Amino acid sequence: MRDILPSLQDWAAAGDGFAVGTVVGTWGSAPRRPGASMAVRADGEAVGSVSGGCVEGAVYEECVEAIATGRPRLLRYGVSDDEAFAVGLTCGGILDVFVRPVTGELRTAVSRVAAAVRERTAVCVATVVAGPGAGRQVIVTPGEVLGGLGDDRLTEAVALDARGLLARGMSAALGIGPHGERRRDDLTVFVESFAPPPRLIVFGAIDFASAVARIGKFLGYHVVVCDARPVFATATRFPEADEIVVDWPHRYLERAEVDSSTSLCVLTHDPKFDIPLLTAALETPAAYVGAMGSRRTHEDRLRRLREAGVPPASLARLRSPIGLDLGARTPEETAVSIAAELIADAQGGSGRALTGLSTPIHAPVPS
Repeated sequence: MRDILPSLQDWAAAGDGFAVGTVVGTWGSAPRRPGASMAVRADGEAVGSVSGGCVEGAVYEECVEAIATGRPRLLRYGVSDDEAFAVGLTCGGILDVFVRPVTGELRTAVSRVAAAVRERTAVCVATVVAGPGAGRQVIVTPGEVLGGLGDDRLTEAVALDARGLLARGMSAALGIGPHGERRRDDLTVFVESFAPPPRLIVFGAIDFASAVARIGKFLGYHVVVCDARPVFATATRFPEADEIVVDWPHRYLERAEVDSSTSLCVLTHDPKFDIPLLTAALETPAAYVGAMGSRRTHEDRLRRLREAGVPPASLARLRSPIGLDLGARTPEETAVSIAAELIADAQGGSGRALTGLSTPIHAPVPS
């Protein structure tokens, strides 16, 4: 739901009636992951997507119905259902979609979640999607629980599990008893996590960096551009960046927020910047460390890093030359190549053409 939050917040603030359909479960080659949402306003305007086109029309009609009746519904679309073929879900997957009208309580949740996303703080929303009390929800942060699910023990149990999912940045459905009993599935509670987006730190304010910043923002990263030269590191040249830092790259990295979801792209290809920066970068828990340059530059870089004392295990983490082999030449093509490697690295993709593979197109959702 993160991508449609601005529209939902505007609708809620204006007092408009609307309904939201959210993917709460997937099986097989489902095109979207849990949390993907589509919203329909009372005047018919729609935003978002639950299936990339397969069942949008059916969910749209269900949202219109929810606005009219005020009742939530849990819907399933799958290849074994005649209805699934009628609505277009022929890709081999199954989707569970929870459709609910947005009333006063949900309006508050939209505002609370939107504020947390703006402030880069973690929050999740746990909603009963099946069983008694369907539609009830609770907002959970690392430090507080807002609202309740009608039973204190149920709320406490769900909040505990929700915080575990939030810590991993995951959204998932929980089976649980009406009083929070484990190993029961009287109720299904969907937990949608809104963890801060992963960081993409781009070092080197060059034209290639501008293209990488644009595609990184498109992919949902919090994009930081760092360069020691103030004449190049400007908002005019990098309008898509969330932050622009003027400092020596290695010095900035010493104070930067880097965790296991952070990606570091070193596009400077200048030894006086690269070597101290990469020496520090390869000691961080970053998920990805890539560096631009020719193969000759790469060999020289490896030699310098070894002389700087970087151990072989750390050097093995370095993606250099950066990106996948797409035959890229322009900054934009190179940015696509780098983005493709980021995605493949994060999702465990092979980077090969799907035409020659027999594996599932969509990676399984982690459990």
